[in-house]
Amino acid sequence: MIVEMKPLPNDLIDALLADYKKPEDLFGQNGLLKQLTKALVERAL
Repeated sequence: MIVEMKPLPNDLIDALLADYKKPEDLFGQNGLLKQLTKALVERAL
């Protein structure tokens, strides 16, 4: 089964990036990407 992904709303992306100041804020040990991955996996389970 193929599930088509809906695009994320720009206002959601803007809210997530509101505190972005440097690349580490996104990709660092406690960055947004890690937090989102954890939240999505937990929600999926």
